[in-house]
Amino acid sequence: MLLIVDDDIAIRTSLTLLLRNEGFDVKGVGSPEEVFEVLTSVTPELILLDLNFSIETSGKEGMQLLQRIKKSYSAIPVILITGWGTIDLAVRGMREGAIDFITKPWQNEYLLQSVRTILNLAQQEQKSETRRKLEQKYHLENIVGQDPKLLEILSTVGRVAATDAPVLITGESGTGKELIAEAIHSNSKRKSRPFVKVNLGGISSTLFESELFGHVRGAFTDAKSDRIGRFEMANKGSIFLDEIGELDLPSQVKLLRVLQERTFEPLGSSKSRTVDVRVICATNRNLEEMVALGTFREDLYYRINLITVKLPALRERPDDIPLLSAFFVNNLKTIYQRPDLQLSQPALKWLRTLQLQGNIRQLKNLVERTVLLSPKDTLDIADFQKNLSAGGQPAAAKNLPEVGSITLEEMEYQMISKAMQFHQNKISKVARSLGITRFALYRRLEKYGISFDPDEQ
Repeated sequence: MLLIVDDDIAIRTSLTLLLRNEGFDVKGVGSPEEVFEVLTSVTPELILLDLNFSIETSGKEGMQLLQRIKKSYSAIPVILITGWGTIDLAVRGMREGAIDFITKPWQNEYLLQSVRTILNLAQQEQKSETRRKLEQKYHLENIVGQDPKLLEILSTVGRVAATDAPVLITGESGTGKELIAEAIHSNSKRKSRPFVKVNLGGISSTLFESELFGHVRGAFTDAKSDRIGRFEMANKGSIFLDEIGELDLPSQVKLLRVLQERTFEPLGSSKSRTVDVRVICATNRNLEEMVALGTFREDLYYRINLITVKLPALRERPDDIPLLSAFFVNNLKTIYQRPDLQLSQPALKWLRTLQLQGNIRQLKNLVERTVLLSPKDTLDIADFQKNLSAGGQPAAAKNLPEVGSITLEEMEYQMISKAMQFHQNKISKVARSLGITRFALYRRLEKYGISFDPDEQ
């Protein structure tokens, strides 16, 4: 909610209409008393304060109100509204804690740009603070990002890690499911014990029992000695079963028994062994659909998903793309002994617009390939563009998709994203290419959560 403070009802009405048309929740008040009535019940995201909101035009009351607001509610950003004749007063107001000032008569576009910029900065600071608190409490060193969706997931990971509850991690390929599994283990009571990773998609059904439960000498032709299975290796620790959706039904039955009874027999042995493991599973498939189709056992599904963590695709948290890119470059500085490596600001903005169907894995591959093939220390858009096509970026479909395969909203989202990428986030060019106004484009960008820089006109 945005709070407008001005005794002139015409000013309040004009600002309210302007901001509401842009999708903001707005409240207007005309006196200091009303300001603090509002602040006792709700904390606005931003206050727009007119310095001369009474008959007196010295700005004294406005300055006093600003000081009172900053004393009790210092975290709320304040934009001052002033006439040309009192700019010096506005500058003094910024020394008192205001974050910006706007002169009357204001330009709508400039005012909206200022509001958006300040709100974005406030959101970034809030996310950074949330991230810092999580890092102080949990071990999350290898997980990069501060998108609200990711921060909520990390908070969940921290809470459930201390238990022995089985966790199912879902999400598209390349979203970092293994890193989340590692974070669960490293924040658990079992962190000093083994963490065993098993890629079930890479184990054939004939080798499943031997790999997971081990075998005794002579169990089959090539079994020349006893072998310890993955579950026994993970005893007292955690086992990470990746790509669990790839298991065939007979293997699912065998796995279910171990999870239910905590016992197993190595292949070729009739002697049961007890195991104590924390089970973490991951898949990029829709297990609920597989259960409905009969390709995944319902009892196994409910056994492994007491807690479900769904990782967002990278395109759903585009603001984390620059952070991840910088993280990869910093690592590559050491690996390739190029201490001056850096990303240009235009390149960071351009990378943020990519769809990256392979998610974090594809981004890491793109950054490393660009570092290897570019002789420059400052990587720019052109360097990445050459290597993006070299990496086999899927070509855009020449024909319209089949009816029913995509919704109109999804098609609109894809078209806006492609236009933003093509025009390097230049709002005016994107709007013209799509045949809509800039304000209509802003609304759609906010609707679909597509990041943009207000300064890029």
